[in-house]
Amino acid sequence: MSQPPAPERGNRSLLIIVIVLLLVIICGGGVPVVGILAAIAIPNFVQMQYRAKRAEIPANVDGIRVALLAYDAAFDTYLAVPEPVPVDPAYLGKLPNDWVLGSNFDELDWRPDGQVRGTYWVELSPDGLDFTVYGACDVDGDGEPAIYTATGDFAATLETASFVY
Repeated sequence: MSQPPAPERGNRSLLIIVIVLLLVIICGGGVPVVGILAAIAIPNFVQMQYRAKRAEIPANVDGIRVALLAYDAAFDTYLAVPEPVPVDPAYLGKLPNDWVLGSNFDELDWRPDGQVRGTYWVELSPDGLDFTVYGACDVDGDGEPAIYTATGDFAATLETASFVY
């Protein structure tokens, strides 16, 4: 008769941790343990939310990049969007903004679905043969925006530190 397979090491460790935590909670040391767990979990959860909200920016920057490459294929030129849309980066905050029509993004035939947490613009190189797409957001509302860029050759790249949201 064969024995059942041994549990994976990670699952066994997790089970031991859960059992120890339950014993500590049951034996009266629960409040400090729960407090310690909350002190660890809540900041990580908040940072996870910020990363999820910031993830909109590189996706839109890459979408704009593709729209510019398609525009170049059709019209043999790139199109600048010199003013940030929908808001100036200085006015970014935690809340999303409505997309504003009436910019060169309309001519590119690019627009996001619904509200956006970032702002976007496009600068052309001096010779007009390349472009840089910028996307900025400040989803944590601390006044320091996270900035992504993309060019004709490179997809969206985070230009600020990874902990800037």
